[in-house]
Amino acid sequence: MAVDGDNTPTTTLAPKRERTGWYMYDWANSAFSTTVITVFLGPFLTSVTEQAAGCAIDADECTAKVYPLGIPVATGSYFPYLVSLSVLLTVFILPIMGAVADRAPRKKPLLAGAAFTGAAATVAMAFVTGDRYLLGGILFIIANIAFGAAIVVYHSFLPLLSGPDDRDRISSRGWAIGYLGGGVLLLLNLVAVMSLSQDGNPQRTLDLARWSIVSAGVWWALFTIVPLLWLREHPSASAVTTGTDRGNVLTDGFKQLGHTLKGMRAYPLTLFFLGAYLIYNDGIQTVISLASQFGSEELRLEQSTMILTILIVQFLAFGGALLLGALATRIGARKTILIALALWLLVVVAAYWLPEGEPVPFMLLGAGIGLVMGGSQALSRSLFSQLIPAGKEGEYFGFYEISDKGTSWLGPLFFGLIFQITNSYRAGIVSLVLFFVVGGVLLAFVPLRRAILAVGNTPPKLI
Repeated sequence: MAVDGDNTPTTTLAPKRERTGWYMYDWANSAFSTTVITVFLGPFLTSVTEQAAGCAIDADECTAKVYPLGIPVATGSYFPYLVSLSVLLTVFILPIMGAVADRAPRKKPLLAGAAFTGAAATVAMAFVTGDRYLLGGILFIIANIAFGAAIVVYHSFLPLLSGPDDRDRISSRGWAIGYLGGGVLLLLNLVAVMSLSQDGNPQRTLDLARWSIVSAGVWWALFTIVPLLWLREHPSASAVTTGTDRGNVLTDGFKQLGHTLKGMRAYPLTLFFLGAYLIYNDGIQTVISLASQFGSEELRLEQSTMILTILIVQFLAFGGALLLGALATRIGARKTILIALALWLLVVVAAYWLPEGEPVPFMLLGAGIGLVMGGSQALSRSLFSQLIPAGKEGEYFGFYEISDKGTSWLGPLFFGLIFQITNSYRAGIVSLVLFFVVGGVLLAFVPLRRAILAVGNTPPKLI
């Protein structure tokens, strides 16, 4: 969808250059989620925190505590607490960012501001040395919030790049390129770590982890330049009105957010879809986040196996997103997502039967995750873009990201409760079947064609 001179929505396909620019932001920011969040930051910041508590860098266990703002915190809990705090703050900030994006005459400066802020905070991790755990925590919170804010603006471009029939393909391609970009940088960093590490020199390993994190910030900033150059502005009617009235975009954004919260009640089917996505996506995020813990604690696999499996997931997710995107053009996005959720069910059930101490079955399971992960997320994004009233892309994607980030504690909590009751990681992982079954059933019952018409959009030929 684009907006022509009289602010009337059109369904023309954006030029290839502009679509490529949009894909490249996924390539740029995936370095942060893969290299920083998935692999290096947690162990790195935990080690820095242990040093601040007076523990040796190579200590097997550290029972000492640190006292940020005078609050006693176990060294192993510091990073998880930071993640929770950043998610909490993000829940409040993302809808505001979305509302501002819709009211601003130009979105690209917002994308640039959020992306470069996050990248700068990531690069500044170079200064997190010795016992500077507080600096590391503050920089991570800034980077993670900026990452989410930029994603909201980035997602809001999707409905402006194509008509309804091309959106699944474009969303899947962007997600695939993101996985490829994240995998390439992670591979380069892992090669550097394995080549430059020295046995008996934990400080060297810690330094290599820090510079790997910094490289993700540089990558993020460098490749963000491409979408900023190649994307075009598509001001909505509300943005044009705001510019004419010369009002304050930020305060107008707050006001518009209040209107959106009230207005969303007029689109209950959109909320119905959002609820279904909230449930099955929480299952997806829980499998992704706990797979390493399951592999190390339950299956007794070495870290090298985990790292190799992460790379398998990244590169197969590239092909999987393209494969499911192509399937969606033949049978529709909803049916493809439901097939993907059925495959997720097979993954978590198969995980229950994995043998201990054997890396190959675990890697094969990772391959299965890679094939369904990217496609299920990409098609959910494109499907939701059909359910948004024109001109409110940023606001609605702000709430979409909340359902992604703000509820990511439900699956881990459920997993933790099952483990506490059964003392079995296998029972915990297979219990996630509930999320895929309930979310899939709810998605199957959403009258999507009616929901798309209700918000004033044209349904694609296949849904």
